[in-house]
Amino acid sequence: MPSAKDQLPVHLLTGFLGAGKTTLLNRMMADPALRDTALVINEFGLVPVDHDLVREGRERPVVTTAGCICCTVGSDLRASLEQLLHGRKTGELPPFRRVIVETTGLADPAPIINSLIPGGIDARSLADHAVARAFRLSGVIAVVDVEGIGAALAAHPESVKQIAFADHAILTRTDLCPAGDWPERLRALNPAIELHDAADPGFDPARLLTPGSYAAFGKGEGVTRWLAADRRSGAHPDGAHFHGLNRHGSVLAVPLTCESPLRPAELQRFLSRVTAAPDAGLLRIKGLVALQDDPSRPVVVHVVGHRIYPVRRIEHWPDGVAESRLVVIGTALDEDALRRDFAALCGIASGSASLHLALRRP
Repeated sequence: MPSAKDQLPVHLLTGFLGAGKTTLLNRMMADPALRDTALVINEFGLVPVDHDLVREGRERPVVTTAGCICCTVGSDLRASLEQLLHGRKTGELPPFRRVIVETTGLADPAPIINSLIPGGIDARSLADHAVARAFRLSGVIAVVDVEGIGAALAAHPESVKQIAFADHAILTRTDLCPAGDWPERLRALNPAIELHDAADPGFDPARLLTPGSYAAFGKGEGVTRWLAADRRSGAHPDGAHFHGLNRHGSVLAVPLTCESPLRPAELQRFLSRVTAAPDAGLLRIKGLVALQDDPSRPVVVHVVGHRIYPVRRIEHWPDGVAESRLVVIGTALDEDALRRDFAALCGIASGSASLHLALRRP
C-alpha cells in the first residue's frame, strides 16, 4: 500500500436533502485554487438534476452515478473513482489533485466510508485494488441547514450519521434563521466536529479540503459501531440494490420531464399545490425549467419541505438540451397522480388541462 502522500485525497460532501450541498460545491468550484478538482456527483433517481446544477468549469473531470452510492457497498463509488483514475492515466481527462464526492441527501455515510478506508469493505476486483492504492479518504464535510435540521434529525437517521461522521459541519441559512443552540447540539452528536458558518464573510471553503487521512476515532458516539456493523452485515452482496434507483427505503424520487416551455404563473401554482398538501411527506423538489418568456435561459427550481425559494435564471442549459426536468422527493408521493399533474402542466399553454392534487395522505 502506498503512503498517504502518494495517494489522491477524496473529500466526502454530505448533508440532508436541501441543506445546501450544491451551493457549497459551486462556491468551491468558483475558487481558482481548486480548479484541479475532480467531482463524483451521486444522483438519487435517474434524472440528472444535481449534475445540471453544479457549475463545473471547463475541462473539469466529472462522473455522475445514479441511485444512491450508500446502497451498493461502494461498488458505484469505486467504479467512479476507477473511471477517473483510468482517464487520468490515459490523458483522456485533465490532471487533478483531489476528488470531491457529493452524496445524495439520503446517503448513510458508513458504507461509503467503509469503501474508502483501510480495513473497510474488501476489494472485490483488480479495479478495487487499484482504487485503494490510488485514493484515500481525507475528510467528511456535512452541510447543515439550521432551519430544517431539527425535523431531519427526528425523522431520518441518515442525517444523524452524516453529522456524527463529519470532520466539518457547514451551517447554512443562518442569515434567515439564527443558529441558536445548534452549535452545542451538533457538538453533542460529534465532539470533534469543526463548525463553520456559510454566511460568515471570512468563511473559506477551500480550507475544508486540507489533505490528510480520515479518522473515525473521537467522533460521534456509535461511529465505530456503525462502521463495524456495516462491515459485518455483508448487506447488498455484489453491490446489488435492494430497491430501485428512484427509491431509498420509504423515500421515493419522482422524475418529471417536459419538452414544452411552461407559463411562469402555472409553474408557481403547481409548486404551491404540491407543497401545500397536508401530511404529504414532501422533502425536496429541484431541477431546471424552461419558461415561455425565455426558454433559452432555464430557471432553477428549489423547494425544501414546504418552502418554495424564488426561481433564478441561469444563462444556458448545462447540456444544451432545453428540456424541463424536475425531481420530487418525499415519503408519501402518489407517483402516478404526480406524473399526470405534471403532464397536464405541460399542456396548459394550449389550455388543454388543469391541475389536481398530486399527493396522497399516508
